[in-house]
Amino acid sequence: MSVPPAIPAFDGRGAGDTAVVMLHGVGGGRGAWTGQLDAFAAAGYRAVAWDAPGYGDTPAIEPYDMAGLARSLEVLLDALAAPRAVLLGHSMGGLLAQEAAVAFPGKIAGLVLSATSPAFGRPDGTWQQDFLRQRLGPLDAGKTMADLAPTLVGGLVGPAPDPAGVRLATEIMSRVSGETYRKALHAIVGFDRRAALGALRFPVLVVAGERDATAPPAMMEKMAQKIRGAEYALISGCGHLANLERPEAFDDAVLGWLARRFPH
Repeated sequence: MSVPPAIPAFDGRGAGDTAVVMLHGVGGGRGAWTGQLDAFAAAGYRAVAWDAPGYGDTPAIEPYDMAGLARSLEVLLDALAAPRAVLLGHSMGGLLAQEAAVAFPGKIAGLVLSATSPAFGRPDGTWQQDFLRQRLGPLDAGKTMADLAPTLVGGLVGPAPDPAGVRLATEIMSRVSGETYRKALHAIVGFDRRAALGALRFPVLVVAGERDATAPPAMMEKMAQKIRGAEYALISGCGHLANLERPEAFDDAVLGWLARRFPH
């Protein structure tokens, strides 16, 4: 008999019928959402940010794949027992939000997909293998995540990010386990939920950064067009870390959508 995953570690603020559950990226952690926890709670929502398995205080899982991450997320949603749950996923967290929408759609009321993609393609593809080599090569050469974080974060942000957001992103990435970073990258390569986009039957907001080279806005706008009734928001001058680079613009976009779709 299989043992269900432990309840993941999370931070929470506020109350209300709608829980906004924030899912971080490969180099993140629940601390990346500190500003949103406060802003969304102040707006009347139950704001929750998790540590994915292997991050922060959440135990790792085996195998480390999207299906396993979705099972862990389902455990968290069941523990929260909120009347409505909206998943706010950034990058890898956006992939996971899509995976969850396929695995247990009845437990989800809406999605916010930020700086993410509906697919990485074939895991053995040339582009995918180059992607892994570029990101894992320094670890293979003996570098630590603390060594890599300043350069990695610098390559993700736009031309004039909030300095405090860059510092926070760098600090959080520095604390990510190299083993978890490696497993998470392997988990997302090969992800493909393009066929599921047209079947989504709840409100969706797609948020892109104007200067994001990792999840380009043209690709994200096309993704939004494939989801029935989805809204699309573009954060100007922003790279891949919108909630940290342009927190006010990001919060305004998401909270405005929440107010229309999930009013108090």
